[in-house]
Amino acid sequence: MLLPKKTKFRKAFKGRNDGIATRCNYVAFGDYGLQSLDNERITSRQIESARRAITGHTKRGGKIWIRIFPQTPVTKKPLDVKMGGGKGSPEYWVAKVKAGTIMFEMKGVDEAVAREAMRLASHKLPVRTRFIKREEV
Repeated sequence: MLLPKKTKFRKAFKGRNDGIATRCNYVAFGDYGLQSLDNERITSRQIESARRAITGHTKRGGKIWIRIFPQTPVTKKPLDVKMGGGKGSPEYWVAKVKAGTIMFEMKGVDEAVAREAMRLASHKLPVRTRFIKREEV
């Protein structure tokens, strides 16, 4: 699973995740991409599950880029703990994804295989997605 090696602070504020993506919103490395249509927090487990779905379907052919990284810690307090007593300890890591963000990219496989692999990956993610192709400039 993905998680940062080192962070400046152990715990982070929840923050807001609204609006549309102004960066990471185009296919930069591969030929095909999986684009988010919603704003959501995606856990490192979900990213890993989607990655495994893609690599399993392509039979480790082609190249895959993961364009999102879980760098925000999410804390949780234990069960049956009363209010107060400070913030809980970090439990897992999330990537804050805005609408329009390219999450995965692929190259080296034909379009039908890439489209099916991205469809399988999208079932593992909590956001609505769409399959996009690189625009030749």
